[in-house]
Amino acid sequence: MMERQNTDQLTQLAQKALKCYGITPEEIGIIHSKGLKTLWKFSCEGMDMCLKRLRHSKEKALFSVHAQIHIKQSGGSVPDVILSQSGSAVTEHDGQLFVLYGWIDGRDLNFDNPDDLALALEGLAGVHKASVGYKPPEGARVSSKLGKWPAQYRSMRTRLAEWKELARPKQQPNYQCFVKHADRMIDIADRAMEAMNSSSYAALTDEEYSSYPLCHQDYGRGNVLWSDGKAYVLDFDGVTYDLVARDLRKIIGKQMEDGGGWNGARITEIIKWYETGNKLTGEEKEVLTVDLMFPHWFFAEVKDLFKKNKPVPAGKIERAARFEGAKIPVLKGLPGGGRL
Repeated sequence: MMERQNTDQLTQLAQKALKCYGITPEEIGIIHSKGLKTLWKFSCEGMDMCLKRLRHSKEKALFSVHAQIHIKQSGGSVPDVILSQSGSAVTEHDGQLFVLYGWIDGRDLNFDNPDDLALALEGLAGVHKASVGYKPPEGARVSSKLGKWPAQYRSMRTRLAEWKELARPKQQPNYQCFVKHADRMIDIADRAMEAMNSSSYAALTDEEYSSYPLCHQDYGRGNVLWSDGKAYVLDFDGVTYDLVARDLRKIIGKQMEDGGGWNGARITEIIKWYETGNKLTGEEKEVLTVDLMFPHWFFAEVKDLFKKNKPVPAGKIERAARFEGAKIPVLKGLPGGGRL
């Protein structure tokens, strides 16, 4: 009964929010609800649309929503953002924030399927390219990772060293497994940091924000649809100014984890598919290789053990350490790998 009441309340909330757009929905249904973030699909005068309740502050929402508008106007394949009757892209109702999108009918691209992955990478490249030149509106909180990678590396490396000392006296198998591999992971981090310092990273990140693309940061299945011969990119909540290597590093790492280990030919193929939509310079490829070198995946596996005191099985830590160690000879064969 409680679930039914909640559904009714959410439906009523959407109907009230849609009055800001002068819309009375004919049919409306909840397609996602987790915490504050909620998505409704509805039809009006034969058109399907999507209403989204945002979980972020208005300042952050202004940045991400207007970024999507810029990408669309620059030719990127993203859903339309529909303005309210007052001309606002982000609408406030009852202290909550909403955005209205055009609905995209399409199929999810399966990143485990090489043909689909190629389409998804080309679509991401097109969005990266179209995002260059974005200037946020007044009142938006700018999100940027430009120039911050070295400091992020140092912070993560420091925490690995601190966690090693915290774990040393603990006898549980997961802590002892972490201690066994910590020095090796710190050494990999040091090598990546040294390679970063001698790379072109500083020169690549010293211009104005609007000279750079926007990275999605969470690009994967569920955030890209194939429709009418195009890959439509969805959900720009976490968008930030950065080098495109940030998105590519995450995609490549996930592919290597799910595909049985590090494979230089596969990485080269992923980059080639991406470059059908957006060419990379030699310096950008070198920085990507360096970022792949840093032990991001090991850090991500163990951080909850120390930051949130959540149990992480020793087997998962062991697999993450093996995954990180296996990449070094493969990365040495990629652009910039000679620095590692």
